[in-house]
Amino acid sequence: MKPATSIQGVDVCVGKAGVLAGHLSYAKQGQREFSTFAYDTQWLTSPSRFEVSPDLPLMAGFQARRAPSKADSIFHLALADTAPDAWGRRVIARAHAKERKNNPNLAALTELDYLTAVDDFSRVGALRLRDAQGIFLRTFEDGKRTTPPLVELEHIYSASRAVETSQETAQDLAYLQGKGTSLGGMRPKCTLLDEHGRLAIGKFPSVTDARSVTRGEVLALCLARAAGIQAASARILDINGTAVALIERFDRTPDLARIHYLSAASMLQASREDDRSYTEIADIIRSRCVNPTADVRELWRRMLFNLLITNVDDHLQNHGFLYEGHGQWRLAPAFDINPFPDKDRESKTWLSPQTGPIDSLQMLLDHADYFSLGAPGAALAVLTEVMTALSNWKAVAMSPAVGLTRKELDDFAPAFEHEAAQAAHDALAG
Repeated sequence: MKPATSIQGVDVCVGKAGVLAGHLSYAKQGQREFSTFAYDTQWLTSPSRFEVSPDLPLMAGFQARRAPSKADSIFHLALADTAPDAWGRRVIARAHAKERKNNPNLAALTELDYLTAVDDFSRVGALRLRDAQGIFLRTFEDGKRTTPPLVELEHIYSASRAVETSQETAQDLAYLQGKGTSLGGMRPKCTLLDEHGRLAIGKFPSVTDARSVTRGEVLALCLARAAGIQAASARILDINGTAVALIERFDRTPDLARIHYLSAASMLQASREDDRSYTEIADIIRSRCVNPTADVRELWRRMLFNLLITNVDDHLQNHGFLYEGHGQWRLAPAFDINPFPDKDRESKTWLSPQTGPIDSLQMLLDHADYFSLGAPGAALAVLTEVMTALSNWKAVAMSPAVGLTRKELDDFAPAFEHEAAQAAHDALAG
């Protein structure tokens, strides 16, 4: 006898106005799960319509999705980009486990439960989920959003540290619910509103850190901006001696209108188990972006920067695109950039299907023409700008915006001082 099939559904809406785009259905039969999406008829006839996900062409009828692997989502790619990251899932699962102790009949969490647990106000991008009662998910019963102001940062950090050390209370978990982010990673973090009312991400130190990872990320983002890279604005806040990285969200306008976002993995329709390449990202930029030449050149600059600061966590979820309208996109600002002084200098995303991972400056110079930097001196001009910015890394590291001590510089030096950096010096000297 087959197990009964459970079906749940939510509306998928777009933007601050919550325009209905379609309907998402989630089905579970035993261990089998899948989802379907159907565009709303009015969305399909609207002059401002667009594909909400690359795997959802604008057509009538239900379009089904099953996860191609255990590492992938059962939801269509753009929806999966809004799901809670590993840290958010950890908080949700812990809270549910505590509830089940008091209520053993409570049903197990489904993937739809995780997807709808993200706070509506801070859900990444422009997609929003709405239930049959017209309530956007997730919103508290009293209608208040769960995104806290900056003054609550110490409270959030305390609750997050309790979760990391498995000492959390039910109150800690209830407080943290909905405060996670979809932008990726296993490290403790939250979404919040800064002192100017802008949406931001707060990233906390982990109990396992051997160096100041939060200051290292802010250092990398500050250096990226100095190197001519569009990067998320970031600064360090000292919360009673704890360095918290505050990173401004780029998927909102100043009046908190929502900008549709896709990860590079979603744009390429890539499984998380696939090895994909920067040349493939360049190809999709040329076919779908409003200013492709500038974006592919920026992409090469980011590859170069990553190599020179040893940012090897450059998987496809750590690159993204923002919707510009009329079916066109642009490369999103760089984010999740970190120096890894203890890692081999080899990128997660390949340079091309033929070359494999990036592990030398020469590889990048040899492929500069593919990224519209084939004119004489064009690649070396970018190299000069990036190296000029990085030559000042110690001063930036000890600036008030970052706050590393002189002793802590030794922890990060191997990420900046290595054979690839020497090769860059030699290329510019020659």
